[in-house]
Amino acid sequence: MGSISLNSQSLFHISILLLSSFISVTYCQNFQGLSPLISPPLIPEILNFLDQRLAIVYQIIQNFKNAITSDPLNITQTWVGPDICNYTGFYCTSPPDNDSAIALASIDFNGFQLSAPTLDGFIDQLPDLALFHANSNKFSGTISPKIAELPFLYELDLSNNNFFGSFPMEILRIRGLSFLDLRFNFFTGTVPPQVFTQGLSVLFLNNNNFIQKLPENLGSTSVLYLTLANNKFIGPIPRSIIKASANLTEVLFLNNLLTGCLPYELGFLRKLVLFDASNNLLTGPLPCSLGCLAKLEQFNLAGNLLYGQVPEVVCALGNLANLSLSSNYFTKLGPICRKRVKSGVLDIRKNCIRDLPDQRSALECAAFLLHPRYCPNPASFNFIPCKHPSSSSHSRIGAKRNLVSYSSLLRHAAEFPGRN
Repeated sequence: MGSISLNSQSLFHISILLLSSFISVTYCQNFQGLSPLISPPLIPEILNFLDQRLAIVYQIIQNFKNAITSDPLNITQTWVGPDICNYTGFYCTSPPDNDSAIALASIDFNGFQLSAPTLDGFIDQLPDLALFHANSNKFSGTISPKIAELPFLYELDLSNNNFFGSFPMEILRIRGLSFLDLRFNFFTGTVPPQVFTQGLSVLFLNNNNFIQKLPENLGSTSVLYLTLANNKFIGPIPRSIIKASANLTEVLFLNNLLTGCLPYELGFLRKLVLFDASNNLLTGPLPCSLGCLAKLEQFNLAGNLLYGQVPEVVCALGNLANLSLSSNYFTKLGPICRKRVKSGVLDIRKNCIRDLPDQRSALECAAFLLHPRYCPNPASFNFIPCKHPSSSSHSRIGAKRNLVSYSSLLRHAAEFPGRN
């Protein structure tokens, strides 16, 4: 009897195993036979989203989360569940085409230090995205052409990342783009001239490796803030810059390889507050037309090959807070300019003005003057295309203000040692 009972018990256990196996196989076969359109519910379908537009982007965000290779601040820990509008770095509002809807409109990853091999399949798949800011991360790869299909995108900031290669031409097809920041990356080659006809308000291309002559259509730009510093731009500043007189507020050309003489047309940039073309190879005298830049606060031409007399009308500008002409070859300075030296506004060190301290040696100045330089249309350097400002106006020093382009130029620069 004991032997029979043992065998019965074994058969019972075997039957249970076979039954469970049959059920499992049947379930798998039925599951595999289903159409993909009626497959078992995916996670987004069982989550409670505020709006269907958020349900659409949920899986896109989760896929990007899985592609992130480094997250030292644990940012992505908040990217869980249906409340996308409370994910760190994500912001929602009503889209332009539906005031009653809730959509993912803005992403701000500034300073998150995230690493990912690409942004493709992420920002180009977010249909309601208007702003994307990703300063100071470690994103790389290319920019998907599909980004141009986003109907509401108007701000794109990819600065302080590891993007490389040629200028991302896909950006030129983004309708309505007004803010473009590609600074502190590894882009090379040339900047397409179409960039200067894009209708942008802000263009930051500094601290890359662009190598080219400044395009002749530079003045066609609509930007207020133009930052091309710390690249390898060559050639003269185009005279077409006069066409931007209605918009240009801040211009940064510093640390390039610009040559030639300063164009007389700079004096027509009546809204100009900041102009910095220091550390280039510019030569010639200063045009007197610069005395028409009544709003100018910061003017830096240090480290060039400029010479002659510093025009009194430039020193008399009433809002000047900093006029840096150091490390040039100027030989004459009038009484108004000398007052600006004493007040600390004008830096004229390392020039060829014999009665001032900290100047170049007589031998160095003589060697420079042995090689005469030529500027086209030399008579234009004496023209003043505006009413001569009162010489007493220089006592009205404007209040200090936050200069947008300088801030953008210097922000996080310490994080990238050795970058040019």
